[in-house]
Amino acid sequence: MSSDRRSFLRNMALGGGAIATGSMLSSCSSEEKLAQIKAAASRKPSMNFNMSGYAAPPLDTVRIGIVGIGDRGAGAVERMTYIEGVEITALCDKRQAAVDGGQKILQEAGLPKAAEFANSETAYKEMCQSDLVDLVYVVTSWDWHIPIALEAMENDKHTAVEVSTARTMDECWQIVETSERTKKHCVILENCCYDYFELLTLNMVRQGVFGDLIHGEGAYIHDLDYWHFNKPQDDKMTDGAYTDYWRLEENRRHANVYPTHGLGPICQAMNINRGDKMDFLTSIMSDDFTLGKRIEEEAKENPELKQFVGADMRGNMDIQLIKTNKGRTIMIQHDVTSPRPYSRIHMLSGTECFAQKWPLKHIAFGHDVADDAKMKELEEKYTPEILKRVGEMAKKVGGHGGMDFIMDWRLIDCLRNGLPMDMDVYDAASWSSLTPLSEWSIANKSNSIEVPDFTRGAWKTNKPVDLSMSGKAGSTGVRNLERTGAGTQLDVE
Repeated sequence: MSSDRRSFLRNMALGGGAIATGSMLSSCSSEEKLAQIKAAASRKPSMNFNMSGYAAPPLDTVRIGIVGIGDRGAGAVERMTYIEGVEITALCDKRQAAVDGGQKILQEAGLPKAAEFANSETAYKEMCQSDLVDLVYVVTSWDWHIPIALEAMENDKHTAVEVSTARTMDECWQIVETSERTKKHCVILENCCYDYFELLTLNMVRQGVFGDLIHGEGAYIHDLDYWHFNKPQDDKMTDGAYTDYWRLEENRRHANVYPTHGLGPICQAMNINRGDKMDFLTSIMSDDFTLGKRIEEEAKENPELKQFVGADMRGNMDIQLIKTNKGRTIMIQHDVTSPRPYSRIHMLSGTECFAQKWPLKHIAFGHDVADDAKMKELEEKYTPEILKRVGEMAKKVGGHGGMDFIMDWRLIDCLRNGLPMDMDVYDAASWSSLTPLSEWSIANKSNSIEVPDFTRGAWKTNKPVDLSMSGKAGSTGVRNLERTGAGTQLDVE
């Protein structure tokens, strides 16, 4: 891609919000879009600065601006009220009712009112350009993730962005190059990396219990029927719906539009971008057996859904198979429209040990599955320090059983102590890149496509992040646990 085109995309992202993301996707023909994916996947730009292992100057107090105060955003506001060294100084949403709801959470926590940026889709710009925040926390619909993240970094702010962080290959490169140039963190908020079993098995891998990892599997299998069709209400902070039916709109795309819940923990265990890298993938997708029919049914009662009737919606199940440079394999699955039990799978297979979380959680050595006594022994020996430090407190605060709080606490602790991020911009880009890469492969009869090396060779020497919390790490406290149980966050994702 030419430098002129990169500049054009960047300027459009900063100046026009979703222009460079959602509408650009729809304005291109299928052939043009696929050609753009292939071209961007083949890019090999030089590195400006290696953000892997980078420790930004410490912040004694982290001033946060949260953008998008819906179901997920309201939960983020509440979780942050429990973390010491945090000031929620700004709330931003295009709906005033959502901002009012965020202010209510702060009031109930006994914290000062935040500055408000509302009633406009581009209100985030004024917030990012102000001197009120150090960290911009993005919890919006997906098409706004990159415009907001770029605006934050360009205005000297770190940013943390919900999953999936990027939707296109161009966006993946945009955040990488902007983070490197500004030396501002762009963290992917992948909460599943902080679930208890995932952290336990990650530590076991790091301690050599698995031997050599051979294969990993992850998934996001979650019937989102209720959330796809629940009618949004603009006068409510949270209503268990996707405003403007944006999530249903995303399902027009024949791709894994939500790969990182399953992929993130596997990549961390395999040291992807820090000793290994994803080389190439192939993807396949089933036909749609349910979503189109459900749209037709719901549209009879809800005229707003008629725009989706007859649309070529994505199939029920898509699968990605990935080969890494060191010869490992990864399988990722995604299905949000089949009536089946929830599963993220999370499976690791090594030369000495096997672990799987869904549907039954177990660890095995050879053919022998560990019994309750052995599991207790493993947990006592290999539970990482981060869980010992905040695991029980996280369960009290909540957020998908506590993993959301652990993610937020770790983010703040790293910023306050000047530590490298567990999940950096290269993770955000490479994990998110499965969406456009799978789209290309599905459209090309499952032909393989190269996964870009966003580290540009630095993966060979980058070191895995230390989760032992040695040195300064772990100094951030937790406050006001007696307030738990408000229940503002719906466990949708």
